[in-house]
Amino acid sequence: MTTVTPQHAGAARGRLGTGPQRATAAILAVALANAVVVEILFFTAAGTPEPMLSAGRFLGLHAAVALALQLVLVARVPWLDRRLGLGQLTAWHRWVGITLAWTVTVHATLASWAYARIRNWSFATLVDKWLGSLGTLAGVIAGTLLLLVVLASTRAVRRRLPYELWHALHLGTYAVVGFAIVHQSVENPISQPATWAKVYWVLLWTVAIGAFLFGRIALPLWRNARHGLRVAAVVPESGDAVSVHVTGRDLDRMPAEAGQFMLWRFLTPSRWWQVNPFSLSKAPDGRSLRLTAKAVGSGSAGLRHLRVGTRVFVEGPYGAFTSRHRTQPATLLIAGGVGVTPIRSLLEELEGSIIVLYRARSETDAPLLGELRQLAAAKGAELHLVTGRTRDTTPTPLGPEHLRALVPDLMRRDVYICGPAAMTNAVLATLRGLGVPRTQLHAEIFALAD
Repeated sequence: MTTVTPQHAGAARGRLGTGPQRATAAILAVALANAVVVEILFFTAAGTPEPMLSAGRFLGLHAAVALALQLVLVARVPWLDRRLGLGQLTAWHRWVGITLAWTVTVHATLASWAYARIRNWSFATLVDKWLGSLGTLAGVIAGTLLLLVVLASTRAVRRRLPYELWHALHLGTYAVVGFAIVHQSVENPISQPATWAKVYWVLLWTVAIGAFLFGRIALPLWRNARHGLRVAAVVPESGDAVSVHVTGRDLDRMPAEAGQFMLWRFLTPSRWWQVNPFSLSKAPDGRSLRLTAKAVGSGSAGLRHLRVGTRVFVEGPYGAFTSRHRTQPATLLIAGGVGVTPIRSLLEELEGSIIVLYRARSETDAPLLGELRQLAAAKGAELHLVTGRTRDTTPTPLGPEHLRALVPDLMRRDVYICGPAAMTNAVLATLRGLGVPRTQLHAEIFALAD
């Protein structure tokens, strides 16, 4: 274990302690407001004598709202991302997607069953009617694509697919939106000709699609055109890690913060189609950006072969793993392996009393350790390098006894954790068990980055 003792301990309070709560409340309020609107539309429409058909239409209306919400959750709107982070938004996107899949399945089942019963259709006749109606066929295609996307996103399937293949399959979600709008327009699930009802649906889809096009297409294209990013240097680090330095125009205008990550695309003939999320391993200084990664996957392994001058296309910056979410003047930073990259950039930016715990197999397998030592010495922070195998070490590294011994004032610190998923989840569970408030816990699962 290596320790750099503190020379001073200041106090700095975070700038935005209630941002996540406000953003969460805003999303919930908008979702509930839209749910209320569609229920008003449903119950004030001309009644349907068949209860099963009514139930199917009721679910169809809510499925349309849920699909619009899905677009907003993955739109990468800066206001939401800076307060909640892509991790939280993606988790919500996943659960809304599962709920949407079940809602659409039950909606289609009830509506089909009701029509078959009302008109005394056989299954073959029902299928023939599906194929012969533009609106119904569009709905069947939308539902089928949605179920395929959800199936590909289950953990059992997702872990067996390369990121690029999974990403390509996930693009089917956008086709779902198109077919769903056709289905809704032709089938006209609102059986009243009220103009305000039509205006509501047009506004709903305009806002949802507009947010998506802005966050996912317009903003990245504008930022890359403005900054003209290129590789400035490729620097080998300890072990099999490598750092890539990127420069461009007007980088002081890029709203990047320490702790955030970007989606990086290096425009070479063999890599232009690969997109990798890497954290900034150095606090943005307005002149350059830096990422650091270990050669553990096909994407990160090829970084060491990049040539100076290679053009770079980025999306972002993204993430809420930043100092703006601090609630306490003192901070504990916990890094595992190459998860040290956002921790290192946060250490460069933070002020006040700081303790850094760096978990690695060995000192030689600890990227950026030298920089951490220099920063810790300059800022008066404590740095503890925790090495060795977990089963051979007592007390358990980063376990309850170990954390209490290294950080006696743990309850009075914000805790930032970044590392492999298993380590991050274990440390979070330990901290919660020790009674650290959830508002003081900030985690980034670095498995996303490689």
